[in-house]
Amino acid sequence: MNYKRLETFVWVASLGSFRKAAERLHTTQPAISARISGLEEELGVKLFERDGGSSPIMLTSKGKELLPYVEKILYQTEQLKKRAGLSTAYSGVLRLGVSETIVNTWLPDFLSRLNKDMPNLDVEMTVDITSNLANGIQDRSLDLGLLMGPISEPNIVNRELCTFDLSWVASPNLNLPNRLLYLEELAKWPIITYARATKPYIEINQKFRELDGPPAHFFASTSLAACRSLAIDAVGISTLPNIMIKKELEAGSLRKIRAVWTPNPLTFTASYSDEPFNPLAEVATNIAVMAAEDYNKQQHFPKDS
Repeated sequence: MNYKRLETFVWVASLGSFRKAAERLHTTQPAISARISGLEEELGVKLFERDGGSSPIMLTSKGKELLPYVEKILYQTEQLKKRAGLSTAYSGVLRLGVSETIVNTWLPDFLSRLNKDMPNLDVEMTVDITSNLANGIQDRSLDLGLLMGPISEPNIVNRELCTFDLSWVASPNLNLPNRLLYLEELAKWPIITYARATKPYIEINQKFRELDGPPAHFFASTSLAACRSLAIDAVGISTLPNIMIKKELEAGSLRKIRAVWTPNPLTFTASYSDEPFNPLAEVATNIAVMAAEDYNKQQHFPKDS
């Protein structure tokens, strides 16, 4: 029984399209059609209804009957590889989506471990806001997302990675009073923060909209590095993860602002769809969890210099 044919059958059934399955498996649509035809010939049954239109390809009654058996074969094959420790057997492409906070913290260590454990694996990485990454996970254009989660959808696996506290920061050149500040006082300057459609932006925007007086002005960006630079240049007041501003606080280019309210900490998860079974994402998630745990330990218990 040809493994690629079985794998192709599962992906076509899941995505409802030969074209999407070809994109997912990094091959051509004719190759997908040939694999399905070969499997149908081998099994002596018709697996899909092909009407030639733009509607999703549907499983036949026999295809629906056989699909769980094929999924079980693929799952047990991957479990066999895992038990045997065949990390080198993992190949292909992992389409990885990453939030920028992770990019600026433990992503390099994760990718280094991933390459060590799965040297035959290629990675296609997308850095974007969580809402876009979550859409990619749900429509299967991404295999794994390291994002502000969890994603509350059926068939999505969420593994907790890390939590980062946020602080208000500003350049000393703004000469803000060294006392507890009300949000009305912060609103005199532009609020430099996460991009629209992100959890922190929505939370911060809602809090400032509740205030009396003139509305606050927001400088929203998908780049946290840009937010940090704008804050250093005294353009406005920013809220950033503590983990990203340690050096700036020590150097004095930024200082923490005590405010009556601070946004909630950011919780990140490794999220992926497990339907169909997604062995690359599962193994990569385990590596991501370890990288995040080790990074967290280093922040709390830094090595002696």
